[in-house]
Amino acid sequence: MIALTLEDLTRHVGGRLHLHGDDSPDTVVDGVLDTDSRLMEPGGIFVAKPGETTDGHLFIAAAREKGAVLAIVERMVDEPISQVVVPDAVDALADLARAVVAAVRASGDLRIVGITGSNGKTTTKNLLARILEDEGETVAPRASFNNEVGAPLTMLRVTRSTRFLVSEFGASAPGEIARLAGLVEPDIGIVLMVGMAHAGGFGGIEATFAAKSELIHALRPGGLAVLNADDPRVAAMAPLAEERGVDVRWFGRGDVAVQARNTEVTASGTACEVSVDGDTAPLRLRVLGEHHVMNALAAIAAATALGVPARVCIERLESVELAERWRMQPMGSDRVRIINDAYNASPDSMTAALRTLAQITAPHERMVAVLGAMSELGEYAGEEHDRIGELAVRLRIPRIVVVGSEARRLYLAAVAEGSWSDEVVFFGSPDEAYDYLVGELRDGDRVLVKSSNSAGLRFLGDRLGGYFS
Repeated sequence: MIALTLEDLTRHVGGRLHLHGDDSPDTVVDGVLDTDSRLMEPGGIFVAKPGETTDGHLFIAAAREKGAVLAIVERMVDEPISQVVVPDAVDALADLARAVVAAVRASGDLRIVGITGSNGKTTTKNLLARILEDEGETVAPRASFNNEVGAPLTMLRVTRSTRFLVSEFGASAPGEIARLAGLVEPDIGIVLMVGMAHAGGFGGIEATFAAKSELIHALRPGGLAVLNADDPRVAAMAPLAEERGVDVRWFGRGDVAVQARNTEVTASGTACEVSVDGDTAPLRLRVLGEHHVMNALAAIAAATALGVPARVCIERLESVELAERWRMQPMGSDRVRIINDAYNASPDSMTAALRTLAQITAPHERMVAVLGAMSELGEYAGEEHDRIGELAVRLRIPRIVVVGSEARRLYLAAVAEGSWSDEVVFFGSPDEAYDYLVGELRDGDRVLVKSSNSAGLRFLGDRLGGYFS
């Protein structure tokens, strides 16, 4: 974070300053903010956020012992540390992020890119950050820091020398993207796709469209919207961009500014030809999955708009070995390959992962799909799990392992679609599935582990990867 006096920081968050020891209103703080006391560093600022299961105020002592010099709190705590009391710690984070980013923008050459979409945000963020980090100091979220806490914490990592801020905006309800993107008014907004992820919270696909459109409304006048031409709902955001006074840069597989042709998917990566404003060059991604080509195109579209030559973008993208842990992560060995993609799951990403499994498995190898529940689908959960079970059978996956009671509908749909005998099996827990799989898997198996985070299959994937390494 940029250096601020305690007085200025308190003013930005609308709080009351309570000093300790030798601190004064003119004392300067510039440490990293965090809500996790375990991640505190010397000079850091601890935000005591009440949570669903615990309360950050209980960990102020631990944060101080790790080096925190200031606590942002909702109530005073009897600890020897200066504290700023605010009505709401999460709102204070947002207010401080808005003020800090505005100050950096006013005094430097900061460019801000916001990314949203039902799938692919984290991968696109990582690909874009990899391109930009060689151009200048780049701040991007850790993991999937894209909510009301994670996004402001990322924004607060900017310094006076930061050239690029890449923000990822997730949401599970209307208005959340508007609130987060409104803190910084991005110069460039990337919309990847509008799908069924979080449809339960939004209330359907049209409401999801409206929520993702909030990023377009938050862009700075004169900015740029980077839109997926292959997604009709994303393409429908172009008139909104025009109303906002921003230009549109398209990416996709058709005749658009940034396009991909002749895509080939293998077990070692994905190759295609990329054309950027008429200039064509080959791209070979090490990241598994044809769907990641679109994420790469989005990153290239934004980076070239920021002045990075297309061939430089491609060269840097080809150096990326893994988009993110638990996202199409190869594990195991050549004997038994595990693909751990169990951090998030939606109908679209589940479909893409299953199709990738089919594409990268050679005729002499066996496909195995280990599938768990897709969360946050609300009233659509039943039919969407049915569809994935049916798809797995239609892709002729010979061994389908369904894990967890919330995914049982997927298992029943696969059985109804015509899966025979023990081709599809069901287990109530990851431990039961693990015991089955270590005895079932054999040389030449290619195993996809896919579910939402809440199903916990990412740890099953890790265990299988370790066992067969």
